[in-house]
Amino acid sequence: MLPADVFGIEPHMDLVHQAVVRDEAGLRLGTASTKTRSEVRGGGRKPWRQKHTGRARHGSRRSPIWRTGGVTFGPRPRDYHLAMPRKMWRKAMLSALSAKAQSGRVVVTSGFPNESISTKEQVSFLDSIGVSTSALYVTETPTPELLLSIRNLPDVALSTPSTLSVRDVVVYEHLIFDTDAVAACENLWGQS
Repeated sequence: MLPADVFGIEPHMDLVHQAVVRDEAGLRLGTASTKTRSEVRGGGRKPWRQKHTGRARHGSRRSPIWRTGGVTFGPRPRDYHLAMPRKMWRKAMLSALSAKAQSGRVVVTSGFPNESISTKEQVSFLDSIGVSTSALYVTETPTPELLLSIRNLPDVALSTPSTLSVRDVVVYEHLIFDTDAVAACENLWGQS
């Protein structure tokens, strides 16, 4: 039932690791910031005269060795995003999906129960397919009812084939595809 060119290749786990590192680096905000000695307030006047006080010589209250001084090599806002060639990312995605399928943790269903907003219904659906740990629903057409039904389940999330990341495939214990999502995955990443 699963297309072999997407879910049946020989996994390349080094590429999967590289893609996961890339995904997690992209999630970092990079907003940590400290002030240098030129940015903190004050320090315009020499604290005390240079000689004959018996104390160490200082020129500014904002020196990094002072308690309220600047930070020497502190963090600055930066972008943590990493680049990865498209062909490498595609191979990493196929490897992650294939490894998950080979371990028997990919489930294909004809559709998700989403007639009404019911978390209890989703729990019984997961029990019926034998999923007791974390799961990622992958559907081509997510409905508001489905989203509202699973949002209160702590280890269940929803994704589409076009927004699926290698990190999601690795992190969630089970992948639950509907048949439309499998076809969409084959169109996106299958051999052309």
